[in-house]
Amino acid sequence: MMQTEQLATKNIRKLLLELTIPSIIAQLVNVAYNMVDRIYIGQLANGTKAMAALSVTLPIITFITAFTQLFGIGGAPIAAIRLGEGNKEEAERTMMNSFVMLVICGLILTAIILFFQRPLLYMFGANKETIDLGSSYITIYALGTIFVMITLGMNAYINTQGNAKMGMMTVLIGAVLNIILDPIFIFKLHMGVAGAALATIISQAVSCIWVIIFLLGQKSILHLRKKYIHLKYKTAFAIIALGISPFTMNATESLLQMAFNNSLKLYSGTIGVAAMAILVSLWQFIMLPLQGLCQGAQPIMSYNYGAKNYQRVKDTFKLCLALCVGFGFIAQIIMILFANTFVAIFSKDPSTIRFTSWALRIYLMGAGLFGAQITCQQSFMALNQPKISLLMALTRKIILLIPLIYILPYLIGTTPFAMSMSHSIASFVYDGGRTFSVLLAEPISDILAATITTTMFMRFYKKMD
Repeated sequence: MMQTEQLATKNIRKLLLELTIPSIIAQLVNVAYNMVDRIYIGQLANGTKAMAALSVTLPIITFITAFTQLFGIGGAPIAAIRLGEGNKEEAERTMMNSFVMLVICGLILTAIILFFQRPLLYMFGANKETIDLGSSYITIYALGTIFVMITLGMNAYINTQGNAKMGMMTVLIGAVLNIILDPIFIFKLHMGVAGAALATIISQAVSCIWVIIFLLGQKSILHLRKKYIHLKYKTAFAIIALGISPFTMNATESLLQMAFNNSLKLYSGTIGVAAMAILVSLWQFIMLPLQGLCQGAQPIMSYNYGAKNYQRVKDTFKLCLALCVGFGFIAQIIMILFANTFVAIFSKDPSTIRFTSWALRIYLMGAGLFGAQITCQQSFMALNQPKISLLMALTRKIILLIPLIYILPYLIGTTPFAMSMSHSIASFVYDGGRTFSVLLAEPISDILAATITTTMFMRFYKKMD
């Protein structure tokens, strides 16, 4: 097990490699975890319709993840900083307060989703073709909300101790089980999309048990203790204050998915909504490994920031930034060059493959610079800077992307440029020019947000001494 002292003394390159490889593997496995449902669903006889139905459930699932980030990811850097200060008691109090808030929030969200699912699905882009399938999936998924929240939220406390290998195992166990159960429930038992949801919540329940057992055992530096079960206002507020940034990033992702779904439904119909589910899935192949890199760097930065070893914080940031930007551009180029191959993983319908491959090349044009955006954003989190982290979280989606989704179709949707860029998919959609304009909002916001966030972090970086 990684000892916390090594966070302050071990060679940064070796340490970052030791921490990021398990984190990246965990994130890649997490990609598979998220992909498996969609891959199998895409192979059903009504695959395009089923994929569109899954697309309208994604904002709800993303919103669940947002609360996980609020109470879990928000507390983990604080616990690492307290360990760096030599205050293990406060680190454990932080972790236990996170656990309690995750449980309470999980129960509340379960009730809300079960009672208000159909209005929510319509709000997120469902129509008469997709509402029943979407409702079938989200009803079962909602029953596992508490497992999802505890697994993801408390696994952050395993990683923040420097035990990335054990954090990787949490994800690996659930993913392997999900891959095994999916074809059984979807095809063997003929449960369709409902089977995919059931496989997911069973897998998350097993991962949840694994996390709790570890945090109660002797191999963990931090332990869940009854004496900290009562919420302490100061501790809970600190967790929420830092967690509000990743919460906002994920909560606004729900709004973003709703904006994309509703706009694409308007301009390109069900095929556009189905394509968005695939685009979101493929985007995770870029985003989640980047998160793995940042998660590997977070314990080093947080611990040394708490210990006031600022040069070590700077060196870790520079290495993480170089790796994230490099990976972002490589992944972007590969996906654009082989768009058809990647899309075909999720669909066997030629029209869906052709439309989505075209959309993917537009959607990813700014993905390379996202590596800089996420590195600086996560570094603000690791260094306990909640206000600026929140502002940067709002910039990309709320200030830039969501408005552009609605504005660009009217600004350039009927121009010769937009029409020429959409000529190849004219037979699949009602309005190709405006469909192109909706998708173009993504790379424009990626480039602008990366520029702003990097500039802001560099100012903070220069002041650190």
